[in-house]
Amino acid sequence: MDELDILKKDWTKDDSRYPKLTYDDIYGMILKKSSSIVKWIFIISIIEFVFWTGISFALKDTDFNKKFESYNAGNIMIPFMVLGYLILAYFFYKFFMNYRTISVTDNAKRLMENILKTRRTVKQYVAFNLIYQVAVFGFLVLGIEFNRDENVIATINKAAADGELFKFYAITIMTTTFVLAIIIGLFLVFYYLIYGLLLKRLNTNYKELKKLEV
Repeated sequence: MDELDILKKDWTKDDSRYPKLTYDDIYGMILKKSSSIVKWIFIISIIEFVFWTGISFALKDTDFNKKFESYNAGNIMIPFMVLGYLILAYFFYKFFMNYRTISVTDNAKRLMENILKTRRTVKQYVAFNLIYQVAVFGFLVLGIEFNRDENVIATINKAAADGELFKFYAITIMTTTFVLAIIIGLFLVFYYLIYGLLLKRLNTNYKELKKLEV
């Protein structure tokens, strides 16, 4: 039994030993907890962005990045990255607005709606990162290498000459999909440990509000 259940139990007791908590007192506690959780979701999303941006800059001078830059694929990668940053900026804005909205919510029904909206926004944010930032980016990089890497092109031509082009593509696609699946799995664990636990606490608050309304 968590603290809100204990408080609600004490609230209904006809016992002078316990302070009499009103509906507004309990609602205020749930509102404060929910607002704090949503604020941390916003803060952590910014920290995450800064972290991954820092990692990308730290790896900028690696052999792979230098080789990739020699492909002169900026006309493909820059629009992709700009779109990604714009979508991330939209999510940061939504997280901030969710925090502001929840902070000034004045009734339980509206707070419940805002909690559901926040959970939906977080799930969309995670899906965007996994699908666009990981899967689409991975296959985009692979496509550029197939088109512009001389060694890969030579391998493709040899496979075509030997009549094994289909086999080459099948193995490459399956290997890439397997690697991306592992990466996405690791990201899912990462997101669960960060956002998943916060959403779980937010969901607990939602259930408490439903009890309070009953």
